[in-house]
Amino acid sequence: MVENGIGIGTSDFKKMRIKDNYYIDKTMYIKDIIDNKSEVILVTRPRRFGKTLNMSMLKYYFDINGKYNKELFEGLKILEQEEKYTSKLGYYPCIYMTLKDVNAANYESMLLSLKTAMLHMYKEHMYLLESEKIYEFEKEKINDILYCREDEIVLKNAVKDLCEYLNRYYDRPVMLLVDEYDVPLQNAYVEGYYEQAVKFFKTFYGTTFKDNPYLEKTVVTGVSRVAKESIFSGANNFDVYTVLNNEFNDDFGITKEEMEKVIKDFDIKEDQEEIKKWYDGYKIGDLDGIYNPWSILQYLKNRELVPYWVNTSSNDIIKLVLKNSSTVKEKIERLLKDEAIEVKIDQETVIVGIENNEDNIWGLLLGTGYLKVEEIVDLSRHIYKVVIPNYEIKFLFEDIIDDWFRDKVIGNDLNSILKDLVTLNLEEFEKKFEILVRQMFSYMDVGENTAENFYHAFVLGMLVGLKDSYYVNSNRESGIGRYDIMLEPKDKNGNSFIMEFKVLEDKEEKTIEETIENAKKQIEEKKYEENLRERGYTNITKMVYAFKGKEVKIEIF
Repeated sequence: MVENGIGIGTSDFKKMRIKDNYYIDKTMYIKDIIDNKSEVILVTRPRRFGKTLNMSMLKYYFDINGKYNKELFEGLKILEQEEKYTSKLGYYPCIYMTLKDVNAANYESMLLSLKTAMLHMYKEHMYLLESEKIYEFEKEKINDILYCREDEIVLKNAVKDLCEYLNRYYDRPVMLLVDEYDVPLQNAYVEGYYEQAVKFFKTFYGTTFKDNPYLEKTVVTGVSRVAKESIFSGANNFDVYTVLNNEFNDDFGITKEEMEKVIKDFDIKEDQEEIKKWYDGYKIGDLDGIYNPWSILQYLKNRELVPYWVNTSSNDIIKLVLKNSSTVKEKIERLLKDEAIEVKIDQETVIVGIENNEDNIWGLLLGTGYLKVEEIVDLSRHIYKVVIPNYEIKFLFEDIIDDWFRDKVIGNDLNSILKDLVTLNLEEFEKKFEILVRQMFSYMDVGENTAENFYHAFVLGMLVGLKDSYYVNSNRESGIGRYDIMLEPKDKNGNSFIMEFKVLEDKEEKTIEETIENAKKQIEEKKYEENLRERGYTNITKMVYAFKGKEVKIEIF
């Protein structure tokens, strides 16, 4: 067992090392950055995957002002490398800028938040005010930024100006680190001032990255790859590395080999398989089996298998882009049934109108960690087969579906409907369910070939509300067949349910009653209840849902 503390929420490399927190050695990222030939490197990874900690690590390694920083890297892999890499320790003047807090409700507040970010960035270099190498009019601009008095023109040029000052002061090129570059834009879209924000950042990033002679290298991180034409049209000297690229693929998250060491260090081998189901499943480039670091750290602290990562920040943009697309909804409901779906993925996220562009939606979901690529179908056409990575992400999608139901149910309390079901007040349940179906469905929602899957997913989404007291199982083997849905109470004395869904087949069935009889026959012949009875459940209710368009009939036996 390790004795090191677990640094939950610690994203400062120096603080983590001084406190002797448990640390998975990611210092080879420094080597990877040095080896990369790009002038501007944009790395996109899901949130809480170690981006800020790695940026902090780069700063402490490269920063010329870092006294005694070598002690922070003692015992780590980077100091075992050749002189080409170790000579860069404390070599460059560094600028570190984070935009994680530039998430205001309107454009004016956004500018104020950005001025605050610039204030913190400049504050680290106040020694410039004492230098004769800095001209008086430049010192005036520095003071304006330190007192948040700068206008938009000065603000747009603030990073490039600081690069010039540091280059002149040290007579060395500058290492620029920009963390969470996309937070202001994603927030601006949610809050409704995206066009203003894009106009500003197009100039801001263009000025910072393009033809900036004072830079050695720039490293930029974020969650999404915002389309180049949106904000990077003036910068042609950068390369982007997403979760589909092999570059930097083991520098973020916890790899399979690293996880084996964690399991050994913390003596959690007995939970190994469950941990894998909950928090594994990510893939970066060709490297599979990557664990979510935030969730693993939380698990090590609490020793509970619950959703951690999906509750760390707002999922507003995800909910927004999924809200109005019926085809995307149908595919997500298929994903929730553990199906892999084929989609076209556009890696460059065009935020404007994203909810109406499926390619962009799948690209955003993949890049932000809500999906993973299982198989490349057609690389030239960007077609991939994707799946939900793990149980934790499944919970998020279930919650989103639950929100869809709550948004659309008018005059019916979903909790009331579910209570009627589990307490066997089935006559009332049937009445409310029929009203719910009429309110929820439009004929445009259901295609001929997906009708049964759609109705199945509809009920499955509704039952998400029971997840605290029931295991909601779908399409699993029982007896000699596969049931549609099984509700298994966590209290074995509770009522359990087997549900079968059938859509009237015009060629084979003349009435909805015939559909019901065929479904009942299937439940009995396939012995779906056998699995429940073998495990000690006796209060079993079997239900058939028969659909014909908006018409639904339920038979209970």
